[in-house]
Amino acid sequence: MKAKDLKNIPKAATQDFIEIEDIFEDIVMFKDYSCVNIVEVGAINYWFLSQEEQEAIIYSYAEFLNSLSFPIQLLVLSKKMDISSYLEYLDSKINQQKDSRFRATLKNYKNFIKNIVTQNTVLERRYFIVIPFSPLELGISGATKTKLNKQYVLNRAKTSLYPKRDHVLRLLAKMGLKGEVLGKQKIVELFYNLYNPSPTGVKLAPIESYTDIVQTT
Repeated sequence: MKAKDLKNIPKAATQDFIEIEDIFEDIVMFKDYSCVNIVEVGAINYWFLSQEEQEAIIYSYAEFLNSLSFPIQLLVLSKKMDISSYLEYLDSKINQQKDSRFRATLKNYKNFIKNIVTQNTVLERRYFIVIPFSPLELGISGATKTKLNKQYVLNRAKTSLYPKRDHVLRLLAKMGLKGEVLGKQKIVELFYNLYNPSPTGVKLAPIESYTDIVQTT
């Protein structure tokens, strides 16, 4: 292909590949005007529980699913854990330790951790419940995006999503699980790290500190 032909190829912006239209507080709006609430769920050490406690968790989870009158999406994100910063922390403690016995104990512990990670794949997992809102819930007007007003859709999405979100949080609390509704800052960080994966993840500066980039042709 000639150089002049390459210049004529339309260049797609990154925004064209990302389906997010906007993020309002704790609601993600997509380009088709569907919206979601994202609840991150804390993990528990299931295998450390007694058999009775494990069975209680299973029954509570079944009750949770059976009590839902609306769809949800269960999302699990897994990535290999990077412990390099933790090993550096141990090195600093070893260097600071004056007692030779404690120093030797810390060195053995550090080698123990390195061997575990070397011989086994240690994964970091995060658990999410995604609660959706479809513009079709608006009736006939929701079938055509051109007839929709963004602020109107957002208000209707809040009316629909918030009671469902509160219901999910109550059910999680009954199972002994902590649910956190992600706000704008954490939602942006979540999607940023999904599109820009790194071993340790990236913490962004406060969203308000960023300036908008206006794209022109």
